[in-house]
Amino acid sequence: MARTKDEPPRAWQRMLSGRRLDLLDPSPLDIEIEDIAHGLARVARWNGQTQGDHAFSVAQHCVLVQEIAVHADPSLGNPERLAALLHDAPEYVIGDMISPFKAALGLDYKSFEHRLMAAIHVRFGLPPTCTADLEAAIKRADRMAAFLEATQLAGFALGEAEKFFGRPKGLDGAGSQKFHKLKPQSPNEAAASYLKLFKRLSA
Repeated sequence: MARTKDEPPRAWQRMLSGRRLDLLDPSPLDIEIEDIAHGLARVARWNGQTQGDHAFSVAQHCVLVQEIAVHADPSLGNPERLAALLHDAPEYVIGDMISPFKAALGLDYKSFEHRLMAAIHVRFGLPPTCTADLEAAIKRADRMAAFLEATQLAGFALGEAEKFFGRPKGLDGAGSQKFHKLKPQSPNEAAASYLKLFKRLSA
């Protein structure tokens, strides 16, 4: 049935789980990790401009950021690691907008993103917002991941990536090999990896 001209535009999205998420007033009760994993595994980083048979998804990026954060600070507890994994979770609804476009949209976009992130955090037992220290640690890991993705998959020269993201430090030693051999996964593989890590961190 068509919407009448006096009705407000639809502001909710139906998820594969059957949940109906109100984008203007998101409820934690309408958020499911399976929907997040499924959506993020199908959202491409770098607008899809990456090498490989598959796009490098936001789901795979989030797993990478969590791994980098833990590599940098092995003392992080599971709640902090879970926050790192979920740091881009709102993109399962709003997609991965490149930074210049976010800046053009301004504060209204950031307010919307923060409201959705708070609902996601509450749904999974985290404080609505991260502490300043944790937010900074996740941001550092995010920038390191961006540098690795840019130089390994998105065609950036080292100097160009260093200018925009800074050169990562501390990505050596035991367990660091995976950071230097990024390979895009299929959507199903990326979703499964994301869910597996989520379940381990939230157990």
